[in-house]
Amino acid sequence: MATKLIIEGNAVYEIDEECLECQKRRARNQNQKGYQEWGKENQQNKPMRHSP
Repeated sequence: MATKLIIEGNAVYEIDEECLECQKRRARNQNQKGYQEWGKENQQNKPMRHSP
């Protein structure tokens, strides 16, 4: 397990880097999923073009 200690004044923080990376991956997946859903909604709401 990869951990990082951060000492800030009298406070000590232990960061679990594996957990942090997992959270970042989940956030990227959520952002990508949201972007894909946004794209679908915009394509459905586009006015149709008529050729002359």
